[in-house]
Amino acid sequence: MNIVSIFFNFKMDSSFSVFFTVVIIFLFFNGTTMVESLNLSLPSLEDGSSRRELAGIQTSFKLPSPLPNWPPGGGFGGGTMDLGGLQVSQVSTFDKIWAANEGGPGNVGATFYNPVSIPQGFFTLGFYSQPNNMPLFGHVLVGKDVTNDSSNPTLKLPIDYTLVWSSVSLNIKKDGDAYIWFPNPPDGYRAIGYVVTSTPDKPPLERVRSVRSDLTDSLENDTWIWGPNKSLNVNGFNVYSTRPINRGVEAMGAPMGGFVVENGIGSNTLSISCLKNLKGSLVNLMPNLNQIETLVQTYSPLVYFHPNELYLPSSVDWFFQNGALVYHKGDESNPIPIAQNGSNLPQGGSNDDTYWLDLPKDGSSKERVKKGDLQDSNAYFHIKPMYGGLFTDIAIWLFYPFNGASRAKVGLINISLGKIGEHVGDWEHVTLRVSNFNGELNSVFFAQHSWGTWVSASVLEYASGNKPVVYSSLNGHASYPKPGLVLIGPQGVDIGIRDDTAKSDKVMDTGVRTMVVAAEYLGSIVVEPPWLNYLRKWGPKIDYDLDKEINKLEKVMIGKLKSAFDKLIKSIPREVLGEDGPTGPKVKNSWSRDEM
Repeated sequence: MNIVSIFFNFKMDSSFSVFFTVVIIFLFFNGTTMVESLNLSLPSLEDGSSRRELAGIQTSFKLPSPLPNWPPGGGFGGGTMDLGGLQVSQVSTFDKIWAANEGGPGNVGATFYNPVSIPQGFFTLGFYSQPNNMPLFGHVLVGKDVTNDSSNPTLKLPIDYTLVWSSVSLNIKKDGDAYIWFPNPPDGYRAIGYVVTSTPDKPPLERVRSVRSDLTDSLENDTWIWGPNKSLNVNGFNVYSTRPINRGVEAMGAPMGGFVVENGIGSNTLSISCLKNLKGSLVNLMPNLNQIETLVQTYSPLVYFHPNELYLPSSVDWFFQNGALVYHKGDESNPIPIAQNGSNLPQGGSNDDTYWLDLPKDGSSKERVKKGDLQDSNAYFHIKPMYGGLFTDIAIWLFYPFNGASRAKVGLINISLGKIGEHVGDWEHVTLRVSNFNGELNSVFFAQHSWGTWVSASVLEYASGNKPVVYSSLNGHASYPKPGLVLIGPQGVDIGIRDDTAKSDKVMDTGVRTMVVAAEYLGSIVVEPPWLNYLRKWGPKIDYDLDKEINKLEKVMIGKLKSAFDKLIKSIPREVLGEDGPTGPKVKNSWSRDEM
């Protein structure tokens, strides 16, 4: 047996296992990142000639299959929206103005564009930019005043321009030079975006419009588009995409689709704004039930499970029918079998530890239910407006009766963390973001434990037409856009919690067994199942009794290590140790707010 085999097969005593558990959690709580993250970008190339071959954006992205004809009704897919005297339309045709061929994500640069093919009567509100590490795929909104009120129009010309930044002194590979201009708005109006030119001459005032202040809202930086350095430099010049500060089903902020620039720490140079929907009611912008059904059949993801996955999803009804129990604090010896649709579960209230669910008492039944039933699994859909009705978010929830134990990687060694991470009743989700202008998939959110990431539709894997592919991690069921190992821990160190994903014959088409459980904007048309309004825990609180082992470790720690260890123990939420039962979808912050 070689030394590697010995490392992979040795047995650890409990205190050693706990020590590694504590180390991993310490690293996790002191700068969590993905060290071996899924590569969605072009690589950073040191060879100049190779970079020139890859420089710039060479292709545009289109979904694999044409969009369907959306069923009639309402304004969904209609191409324009009235935000309250300001009609907006989505433009995704661009002319290139300037490109940097290094810096930014992947050190391959970014490109700046001028929107073209603008519908008659509409005006540009700002320009577009994106990194060079993906195909061209984006949009900006253009505006049209429909108030017929010349004394208080929704759009006005800027009164002048201020030069925000120039690439003239920048010593990088670039296509000529660029000049970024801020349109100075008249009193009572706000700038929504920048203008970019390839010459030092000020652009004509007619090039862009300012928006009346009541139709604007505050924005913040979203994802990093570009900066001259190959890694983000908070003290330097950087370009970001934008999003409204306030986001959720009732928030009316609406991003234009452009970018924001910063020179220095947190300094939004000559502040721009996002749009705001003054209409209030979003029903007419959102899909009706027939349109929802078509969206589900068009975009419902395929979920691949790891070939070694033991704990698969099931329907909630299957979980209840196969012996799941509801417990009441103070009467733990008399758990009650749950009705098929959860009608006997306590409704409303709060997560107050007075009720919790658990597996069947019988040992063989418990082990069988833990494994779920993929053939009987359901996908549960929550449909909600986002960004003032510009988008429909389709949150797709999967239920797992059981979440398996975590594993750690320390160099060449894989370490089982025992029961750490195990819990009953695991809820996981992905969210599709669809444009209400045309029904096109814009991006997908992949939930990963207590965090996650938005991924552009342009870099996803697809199957069966326009269905995104999702990879579920072994035991923990986190969602990823590509297979492989993701190591949760500090960057640059080969240590962390393993999230392993791979393609196998264990696969779920979330469009086959679907249930729309909530679409609040439709009122009483969608009836929520009783279990959705069970707001307590879907699993018991479990005590792994780590205190004894923790005390052992503290006795051998000295100096900074002991101090850091003490700080760690005080800061760890008990649910991270697997002790607290999880809650259902409606208790999650993302239910009524934006993801993350």
